[in-house]
Amino acid sequence: MARKKKDSGGGPTGQEWLTTYSDMVTLMLCFFVIFFNPDEASTASAQAISAAMGPASLGSKAGGETLSEGKMAGMGSTIMSLPSMEKGRSLGTALRKAVSVFNPEIKSNKVKVTHDERGLVISLASDAFFGPASARINIEETRDILLRLGTLLESDELRGRKFRIEGHTDQVDVDPTGPWESNWELSTARSITVLHYLADIGVDEKRFQVAGFADTMPVATNNTAEGRAYNRRVDVIILDEGHL
Repeated sequence: MARKKKDSGGGPTGQEWLTTYSDMVTLMLCFFVIFFNPDEASTASAQAISAAMGPASLGSKAGGETLSEGKMAGMGSTIMSLPSMEKGRSLGTALRKAVSVFNPEIKSNKVKVTHDERGLVISLASDAFFGPASARINIEETRDILLRLGTLLESDELRGRKFRIEGHTDQVDVDPTGPWESNWELSTARSITVLHYLADIGVDEKRFQVAGFADTMPVATNNTAEGRAYNRRVDVIILDEGHL
């Protein structure tokens, strides 16, 4: 006996999976935007993410077939205007500018420009800026470098930023007959000397913090003369928001 066919008028259409899929794609895009680091990306990269977040990337069923726009619907079109993105682009621009400004000194190892969790780090090689066991700047040799550093710190890209000057030494003990009781005093004195010079050329000293770390934060081995030379340094740090 032939069976009566079931009425499929109100049954599934086979397209319901698109709703879940669209929602999943949206959530994944939001997830990667959260981890997007604007310091290491160009404006073009951020614009590409913005375009990817637009409705065209999800087809005609943007937003998972919701009846109204959700709170996240405008994220793609406004990502470039977020405050954190703006400050991130500013520090990224400053990094590229610093590399360009100090290019000759970077090649001669007098200056090193890096970026870490603290912010943008401009390392001044102590041997070029200070004599052995001295906190007196070799101003005749380094005046032009410090003037360019002051100009960079006062640039529009760094408006409102805070800075920290950190002094470092190697593991060699100070001369017991000299003016410094230990490397702590020497490293701090070098930081303060750099601060005074930058303030004298017009950088607002209220934007600075000063610290001395002696030999506690080496960047190279202290077993060789070359390594100790790298460790004797003054770092001028343009601080990220989380390290104010």
